[in-house]
Amino acid sequence: MSTQTEGRTGTGRRAGALIAVATVLGAVVALPAQARATGGPEVPSYAFDGSAQRIRGAASSLDAKELKPGRTYRDSLEKDGKVHYRVNLDNERNTYVSVVAVPPPGGEVEYGDGFRVSIQDGSGAECSYQKVNFASAQYARPLAGYARRTVVPGSSTCQTEGAYYVLVERDSATASAPDDWELEIRHVTEPLLKQPGPTELPKTWASGTPAPPAGGQQQRQGGAGFHEAVALREGEWRADILPGQTLFYRVPVDWGQQLHASAELGSGVKGDLVSNALSLTLDNPALGFVEMETVSYTGKPATLVLDPLRPVAHENRTSYNVATSGMRFAGWYYLSATLSPKIAAEYGDAPVPLTLRVTVKGSPKGDPGYDGDPGAFTVTTGDREAAEKGTNAAPAETNGTMALVATVGIGTGTALLLVLGAWTLLARRRA
Repeated sequence: MSTQTEGRTGTGRRAGALIAVATVLGAVVALPAQARATGGPEVPSYAFDGSAQRIRGAASSLDAKELKPGRTYRDSLEKDGKVHYRVNLDNERNTYVSVVAVPPPGGEVEYGDGFRVSIQDGSGAECSYQKVNFASAQYARPLAGYARRTVVPGSSTCQTEGAYYVLVERDSATASAPDDWELEIRHVTEPLLKQPGPTELPKTWASGTPAPPAGGQQQRQGGAGFHEAVALREGEWRADILPGQTLFYRVPVDWGQQLHASAELGSGVKGDLVSNALSLTLDNPALGFVEMETVSYTGKPATLVLDPLRPVAHENRTSYNVATSGMRFAGWYYLSATLSPKIAAEYGDAPVPLTLRVTVKGSPKGDPGYDGDPGAFTVTTGDREAAEKGTNAAPAETNGTMALVATVGIGTGTALLLVLGAWTLLARRRA
């Protein structure tokens, strides 16, 4: 009796598994038809960090939920909304909390739409803030910014241990779309120095624009989010970008090195001027905004160049200039290029050729003397290898997920044969 029962149970499990396989393969067979049904190239959605934990920001600081160091979170923010989170801080590490705001793809934004992120102590005193918005390029795309609390000997502001509060506020024009914005939130920390370092910036530095990188053009398509940013080393990199699409890249920049970047849209059919057609944004390893430039397009080649940036140095943080202060630590610097959706109305919805030129000048120097593990704020041998190979930032998925991805790559006929073979095997076992 028990043997027969176990036998039925085993057969039921095998049959259930095969039904699941058949269901997955059926979905695979349907995928090409679904893709064709869209009628044109589909702009990839922003790729959020799959490990991000859902959290709900509070209306009051007293109800705020904690953001733990090294974690990534997801939330949403309504029009003109504000949300609070809590961070518990000591005096042994600096803290950075970044926010990536993602409006709905193709959504409408107005001049000045954006968000403000700040860190406050228990008395309401503001430790720092950063405000990012849609100014010269008024089309929906991900925006990143951060707030920080740094331990500064001799300072009396935001130096006590205990609870601090992260406040994220959305700024919206009256005519702005009412859609919620998705948020991706990160909390990272940085060790202090063993000994105080220099606090004055060099008066002279190489502020010129270097010659284009040598070696010729190479193909490297960008990722769909910071989590999937594709690694680049120095060179000239070719990609295709759709109207409304944002491509994400990352470049390892070590202490003492200087990053230069430019972007060029290739020529096409001539048409009317599209203002601010391409935007190129640079964010630092903590996802703090550093710089952004735009260029217009008329169907002729169009190039934009990021303003020269100081070499990466710990003392850069003493500057009130956003671009200089942003180059405060070594690590992965992120470049994101967005093509205006208005290009489609004038030039069609086909991809436009895009070239990124990246130059990293200077030899790497040692870190400033961290008293602990630098975490994300360093450049390793593995990082340089990733830049050489062009890998993205996303960690390897589980075996099950990878197996499903592999299954998607199987042709329709092969998939059907797998199902038939599985049922044949089951029939033999029953016999």
